Amino acid sequence: MVVDKVWVTEAIKPGVVACSHHIGRWRRQQDEGNRFMTNTVDIKSLGDGKWKMSTVNGVESWQTNDPDTSRIWWRDGGVHQNITHATNPDPISGAHCWLQKVSISKPGPNEDYGDIFVDTNRSFEHFKKWNEWAKKRETHPNGLRRPLWMARPLTPQKDQFYLK
Repeated sequence: MVVDKVWVTEAIKPGVVACSHHIGRWRRQQDEGNRFMTNTVDIKSLGDGKWKMSTVNGVESWQTNDPDTSRIWWRDGGVHQNITHATNPDPISGAHCWLQKVSISKPGPNEDYGDIFVDTNRSFEHFKKWNEWAKKRETHPNGLRRPLWMARPLTPQKDQFYLK
């Protein structure tokens, strides 16, 4: 569950929603080293693999030898939803698919913007189901995880493509 803002546009096909997994940066209060453009959050274990993350403070400016850190005027660090999505391994490559079925509703009485709820046990069961659909090592052509011809910005060494 994610409580986030919604913009209705004509750019998305009816019945389809999009949420960039690049927006929403956060840190816990004790994580002082990564404060650039992050919300401060509180993460609570609710027991039995269930977790809730709530925003405590938005983005804040601060003094450093870089004058830009004191010029930050915005407060919204967004909502980071990556941890709410169970891993969906692509059945062929094993890469994460980033295609989740979601339902949209207005926030409930005890739900605030920035709240995130995760049931890690349910997510793991979802992952195991998708992982069963993945091709076995023996069915990959020449034992390759991915085709060698597929261009990537950071291509691993060739021996990393082979399943062992």
